[in-house]
Amino acid sequence: MIQQATSLLQTTKILNMQLEKFSYDNKIVRNFAYATVIWSIVGMLVGVWVAFLMVFPQLNLGGIPVGSKETIGLTFGRLRPLHTNAVIFAFVGNGIFMGYYYSLQRLLKTRMASDILGKIHFWGWQLIIVAAALSIPLGMTSGKEYAELEWPIDIAITLIWVVFGFNMFATILKRRERHLYVAIWFYIATFVTIAVLHIVNSIELPVSFMKSYSWYAGVQDALVQWWYGHNAVAFFLTTPYLGLMYYFMPKAANRPVYSYRLSIIHFWALIFLYIWAGPHHLLYTALPNWAQSIGVVFSFTLIFPSWGGMINGLLTLRGAWDKVREDVILKFMVVAVTAYGMSTFEGPMLSLKNVNAISHFTDWIIAHVHIGGLGWNGMLTFGILYWLIPRIYKTELYSKKLANTHFWVATLGILFYAVPMYWAGFKQSLMWKEFNEAGNLKYPFLETVNQMQPFYALRAFGGTLYLIGALIMVYNLALTAKKSAGVVDDEAEAPALEPTYTKHISEHWHRKIERKPVPFLILTLIVILIGGLIELIPTFLVKSNVPTISSVKPYSPLELQGRDIYVREGCYTCHSQMIRPFRSETARYGEYSKAGEFVYDHPFQWGSKRSGPDLAREGTGNNKKTNSWHYNHFDDPQAISTGSIMPSYTSLLDHDLDTSTTAAKIRAMQTLGVPYDKNFAEKANDSLMKQATEITANLKLDGISTPPNKEIIALIAYMQRLGTDIEKFKTAQK
Repeated sequence: MIQQATSLLQTTKILNMQLEKFSYDNKIVRNFAYATVIWSIVGMLVGVWVAFLMVFPQLNLGGIPVGSKETIGLTFGRLRPLHTNAVIFAFVGNGIFMGYYYSLQRLLKTRMASDILGKIHFWGWQLIIVAAALSIPLGMTSGKEYAELEWPIDIAITLIWVVFGFNMFATILKRRERHLYVAIWFYIATFVTIAVLHIVNSIELPVSFMKSYSWYAGVQDALVQWWYGHNAVAFFLTTPYLGLMYYFMPKAANRPVYSYRLSIIHFWALIFLYIWAGPHHLLYTALPNWAQSIGVVFSFTLIFPSWGGMINGLLTLRGAWDKVREDVILKFMVVAVTAYGMSTFEGPMLSLKNVNAISHFTDWIIAHVHIGGLGWNGMLTFGILYWLIPRIYKTELYSKKLANTHFWVATLGILFYAVPMYWAGFKQSLMWKEFNEAGNLKYPFLETVNQMQPFYALRAFGGTLYLIGALIMVYNLALTAKKSAGVVDDEAEAPALEPTYTKHISEHWHRKIERKPVPFLILTLIVILIGGLIELIPTFLVKSNVPTISSVKPYSPLELQGRDIYVREGCYTCHSQMIRPFRSETARYGEYSKAGEFVYDHPFQWGSKRSGPDLAREGTGNNKKTNSWHYNHFDDPQAISTGSIMPSYTSLLDHDLDTSTTAAKIRAMQTLGVPYDKNFAEKANDSLMKQATEITANLKLDGISTPPNKEIIALIAYMQRLGTDIEKFKTAQK
């Protein structure tokens, strides 16, 4: 009775208050929706192209000149980062902002604080995407996965992110709704965590315009990168989409969220646990064991809040499952939430050391990532677009039949993509690890590549189906918009926010936090910082985490230039430089990797996928090849290694090495703590030319005549250096 009386009193109070008239900004929503649709096609098209490159390596196009020093490389190594950036930041990023601008206004019962800031955010974000699309194919990259963009673009991202965050919080502060709905919790957590991740991981030292070195090196760089990398997945591909799920799925189903209390547990547990999980990408590597163990423990526990969110989403449909059969929007959303559940079950499983020993570096990881990307992010975005576009255009969807066709084509595309990659991953790992009766490795690495070709073909087919589905959507939405008079702002009215708040008798304790956005932001920041600080600080401050190896020396100027070419061409997308302490790996590649080997690596190059063999010991032991072998291999890989899917890099044979940057690079390395002699920068090019001349003289002995100032010479020098430091150390110990 008391509760009913209180509720009646509140209702009477609202009715007595004067309603304020305002309008919702639908134009900014439309702009981000257009961008989402356009960039989805671009990102998927590049993805399909990349998939076909694994089947038909002759489709790799490299060395297209665009100036005296730059070339466009349409090779796997350059296109794969373009694909990931286009999908994550262009397609999904614009999808996030589309959903934010629509839902935030309606949840807060107010227009966005500033239309101008919204426009700056929109156009600034699109310019960043265009800058990425131009710079990555030109080889302008930091060499860090999901963070490849160079320092001027990183600064632009920071500024635009601040603009977005300021507008969001200014809107929250002028709201007409006292309590912040669960979706807004996730929006706040996304903003603050991405800001922290981006700034920390992007600390780099500029060498020139569009060239920099990571401030961190080796083990520290690897830890920071995957602390960022995994949480880019967590706080860009997951938490904002959970917020969108909590808003759009109840709207589409016309049902309230299943459990308010479960949403509280889901939110706080998720953001606390996620930030610890990065080290599970580095199991059995040179990362200290304590950091690996932390990554395992927290990654495994993530299954509980993650599945809590999935259950909360699916049970929101209680009493509405009959609608799922008829409503294509709900079909997209159900598949999306199911894919989220599958992906967040698989992630904790992959973090277990015994599973990771099998899965890491294989195509299994590619399948896992795309279940999340295609299933969770893609399908939820499509569902939101089908729900949202007719509403802002005040019309009906052009064709529900086409939308249903899109759903089934996309679903089949996901299956044709993921299932072959799971199969390929298992097969890869088992072949890599198998020994014959004589105790030797049974399969050469190239044989394992050849066995993957049918699976890669099926993946390309699945990706093509998914792209066709997206094109169907574009056609459907375009005709939906065409039959409308256009987008107009929605008129609305709501009472002003009461200056004082009367607490309900049975009010949940969490409601107090929800009505205080600034303390909520601060608390969120504290929660996500705990894990990051505990993982990162000891790794930087405790010397025993990276034991010194006396034989490890800085790269020579020529080797440093060669390493930069290696990074520029995206070689790390196919090759690892990290030998794990398994018999199968030491037998194939040589001595397992030590933390002290990488102290001068800015950035680290451990890799995350082995489409090609590991290169950590490429310059030593049984892996060592002649200079002429490397020269011919970069010129025509298939002629040297039959069945290879490596692109040809003939442009390196013709392109002059830019030595004007050598001194600046040496000075930058000195600033980063690399112990070159004090005045070495001024004579670095002399050293470079001396080593280059020695290599060209050696090549001439094998009948290859080439000037010493070509890029191929620098890359050969770097390849021949790999692994030699540890070999010197072993020799010295004897």
